[in-house]
Amino acid sequence: MGDHAHPHPHPRRRWGEPRPGLLARLLARVHGLASGHEAPAPEGLPELPLALRRGDLGAAYLGAERDRDHARAASAAVEAMDAALRAEDWWPADLWAHRALWHFEQAQDTLQAIRQARRIGELRAAAGDPASARRYYAEAIDEARDVGAEHEQGLAALGLGRAMLDQGQVTQARRLAAAAVDLLDRAGAPEDDVAAARRLLGTEVPVGEGAEERD
Repeated sequence: MGDHAHPHPHPRRRWGEPRPGLLARLLARVHGLASGHEAPAPEGLPELPLALRRGDLGAAYLGAERDRDHARAASAAVEAMDAALRAEDWWPADLWAHRALWHFEQAQDTLQAIRQARRIGELRAAAGDPASARRYYAEAIDEARDVGAEHEQGLAALGLGRAMLDQGQVTQARRLAAAAVDLLDRAGAPEDDVAAARRLLGTEVPVGEGAEERD
């Protein structure tokens, strides 16, 4: 199906943030070659806010973090994120989501990191910030393409298309929907995923005053 991931050979930039400029990337590469190793990864996460330390979910996460068990910490953070999402409590959900992403990367679980970045896009879109969501979706698409994870690439393309539709960019949304349908079909994705992409593909271009696209 193509969902076979492998770790990146070097630290990557922070998800959702602008790609470093060409000069910065060249300097980092030269430094790595001169020193015999790549540039060091960013430092660890900041301390978990006190408000999130309470309860079983916080305790489970802190225990895994203390043991430096990144896989278990990521799983605990995802569970806490899901609980916050069910309550539509966006700030804790976003904070937990980013901690999960960081731990997945530390565990070198590339596929889960891609999936988590896509979920941050979904979270940002649900919270009413499609512009921010687009950055996460776009990077998830790039990363999924790199490792041949067509199902995740298709889901991220679908999410990006929805975010663009929310911003009135109908033509771009439909192009992404077409790409999502193709990717999801090839990956043998569940019919619900493919049907969602087809619905976006069938989005009608609005007519009338104020309906012009902003491509």
